[in-house]
Amino acid sequence: MEKTSCNNQRNRRAGFTLIEVLLVVVIIGILAAVAVPKLTGRVKQSQIGAAKGSISGMGVSVDLYETDNGNLPDSLNALVTKGAEPNWNGPYLKDAKVPNDPWGTAFQYTKKDNAYEIRSAGPDKSFGTDDDVTK
Repeated sequence: MEKTSCNNQRNRRAGFTLIEVLLVVVIIGILAAVAVPKLTGRVKQSQIGAAKGSISGMGVSVDLYETDNGNLPDSLNALVTKGAEPNWNGPYLKDAKVPNDPWGTAFQYTKKDNAYEIRSAGPDKSFGTDDDVTK
């Protein structure tokens, strides 16, 4: 009989008490409350950096297209789809598709004489606002 009561005491002490579990939950909550606000700004910064990187990469592709064909493309789609260009050596973009920005919006390509601009609408997904991203 003594052996049975000794086993029962060990079994009762083997798990965590409700107080211990609640204490761990409170500590995790405090850590999350401190960490989450600091990480949210980093996500936006990384998305802006990714948009700038994509713009830079597409700029290189536009420059390659111009080198091969002697003029700038009319749109970003010309970098992945052959038109009437005799020296087209594309696709000039990876996976033969025009990527979207980190917020899911299509990049805007504007051709001006012998120059061009590639722009992302930014986090608000609207062109012409303060958060637009360019290189």
